Parts: sequence; structure tokens; C-alpha cells
Amino acid sequence: MALTRAFKETVQARAARDPVFQAALLTEGVETLLAGDVDTGKAILRDYINATVGFGPLATATGTQVKSLMRMFGPNGNPTAKNLMTIIGYLQQASGISLQVRSHG
Repeated sequence: MALTRAFKETVQARAARDPVFQAALLTEGVETLLAGDVDTGKAILRDYINATVGFGPLATATGTQVKSLMRMFGPNGNPTAKNLMTIIGYLQQASGISLQVRSHG
């Protein structure tokens, strides 16, 4: 089921005003990527980026063109591991959130 524009705008508006929701959104995006659901993880991170740092400042910080970043996080995007790690690292730094990977078993 495709998400409606209104739903995406609601998520982004909440993330823009609620730091706890921001942290949860970033965490969920990264956890979803690690679980192997790359398309959903990219979509969550795209919403997070739009609601927080924006693609322009992210492009400047990572040395990547805005259009390239937007393509990476689009439905047909295929970011490299290096690009993803650079972006996730910057998002952690910009937000003050430190994500950690832990084994559950």
C-alpha cells in the first residue's frame, strides 16, 4: 500500500516538532535497513531527512549532489554502503543521537 502525501506530511511535521519522534524515526530507519528491508528503510530515512536536516545541508556536509541524494533515497535508488554509512554518520552527529548495534541472540 502506497503512503499518501498527507500521511508523509503528517510524519514529517511531527518529526520537525518532536525530538523523541525524530530519534525513533532515525532508529527505525536504520534498524529497518539492517533487517534487510532496504526500500522501507530508505523511505523512513528520506522522511527523516526532509523533516530534520534537509537534503541541501546533507549534500553540503557529505559532498554529494542534492539530486544524487534524493535519487539514493527514492524508490529506485541504490545507495552504496559507503554512502549510507557517511549519511547515517552525519545524521547521528547532526541530531546528537548515537546508534549502536547489539546482538539479540
